[in-house]
Amino acid sequence: MADPSFHDVLIVGAGHGGAQAAISLRQLGYAGSVAIAGAEPDPPYERPPLSKDYLAGEKEYERLLIRAPGFWPERGVTLLPGRTVTAVDPAAHQATCADGSVLGYGKLIWAAGGVPRRLPGGGLAIRSRADVDALRAALPAAKRVAIVGGGYVGLEAAAVLRKLGKEVVVLEALDRLLARVAGEPLSRFYEAEHRAHGVEIRLNAAGETVAADLTIVAIGIDAAAGPLLAAGAAGGNGVDVDDFCRTSLPDIYAIGDCAAHLNRFAGGARIRLESVQNAHDQATVAAKSIVGRPEPYAALPWFWSNQYDLKLQTVGLLHGHDDLLVRGDPATRSFSVVYLRESRVIALDCVNAIRDYVQGRKLILDGRALDKARLADASIPLKELS
Repeated sequence: MADPSFHDVLIVGAGHGGAQAAISLRQLGYAGSVAIAGAEPDPPYERPPLSKDYLAGEKEYERLLIRAPGFWPERGVTLLPGRTVTAVDPAAHQATCADGSVLGYGKLIWAAGGVPRRLPGGGLAIRSRADVDALRAALPAAKRVAIVGGGYVGLEAAAVLRKLGKEVVVLEALDRLLARVAGEPLSRFYEAEHRAHGVEIRLNAAGETVAADLTIVAIGIDAAAGPLLAAGAAGGNGVDVDDFCRTSLPDIYAIGDCAAHLNRFAGGARIRLESVQNAHDQATVAAKSIVGRPEPYAALPWFWSNQYDLKLQTVGLLHGHDDLLVRGDPATRSFSVVYLRESRVIALDCVNAIRDYVQGRKLILDGRALDKARLADASIPLKELS
């Protein structure tokens, strides 16, 4: 009889990456046993809606599920909910869980994601369904909410809470919102939008104290790679992987938020990408490698954020840009910020400008030097510049 604690492929992490890894394996015809060990009690579900329509109460839990509950047993995928892997033994091909159980594996795909950074004074995070359920339960008694962190998650939550009629103050340690991920024109636009909607914005606010009934901490995540690093995997800020998502440990892959990879769209730098796109595409890369059809990871990064009636779509990475320009008029609430390196487009932030987003992808992939005046002229479709 087969050992029920052994799986030909063990996937650690039940988020987008873990779910897609299992789906891809079956789509590619993999016939071995597959299991997903997730720390939460839930089957795989979508994370982006947590700070948007799930927080707002506009999307119920069942609509977050990546697949219907029956999908997993139909595909021969074993779900192991409530299992937090705390140690990995690469030589024995075993993973030990917090509850003391031991899982054997042939191949291991580490898709554990990240852990929200906390503050000494506490505060609620927005990372899991349980986090947001706790936040929603606390909201009726809260009139004023403080959000620590002016990144996308914090700003998305601010937009939802204003819609729910809460007083909101956003505390950002740096001198502008979105400072780590966007150029100043986009930062100032979103600052003005949130102020116009009644959000109090406090910049350079490290160490400030404000009165609030509830605090949300949205200051990023740390890669959940501790067990692999403790087992000797190369890495530091996450676990290092090669072009096929293989770690330095035998038969162990890493994907998603916790995987540090060399990315050509970041000038060849080793980075972690915290996005659904990255988790999804790396999951497929790992699955193809396991079934013997290896293809290197080469996906063009993209992201999105919904705040109020603004849809931001980002393509490419602004790492190493030496210039930027604004295409269109932010006053119209439809424009793009274009990031350049040596006159070549490397990224675009497109606000209510889906045509720029779609057509701008080709400019990034082409990598040709362009005339900045024509690039800035919103009357010229980007497809005419390629």
